[in-house]
Amino acid sequence: MGYTVDEVVEEYVNDENEMKLVKKKVTTKHIPPDINAARALLEKCYESDFDKIKNMTDEELLELKKSIIAEIAKGGVV
Repeated sequence: MGYTVDEVVEEYVNDENEMKLVKKKVTTKHIPPDINAARALLEKCYESDFDKIKNMTDEELLELKKSIIAEIAKGGVV
C-alpha cells in the first residue's frame, strides 16, 4: 500500500547572532510499496502455495490481490 510522508525544508538567516526562519516548505510525498518485500512476505507466509502463485496468470493474480485487500479491509487475517 505504501505510505505518505511530509518533507519539511526550512531556510534560516543569521540576523544579529539570532537564527530567524525565512522560508518553510512542506511537501507531502507518497512512498510506493516495496514489491520485493511483498513477494518475500508471500513466499514466507504461503510457502506451500508459492509454486501455485508463481504459475498464476495476471488475471488470477489480480483476483487474488482483490480478495486479500477485501479480507484486510474487513479486519480479517489473510
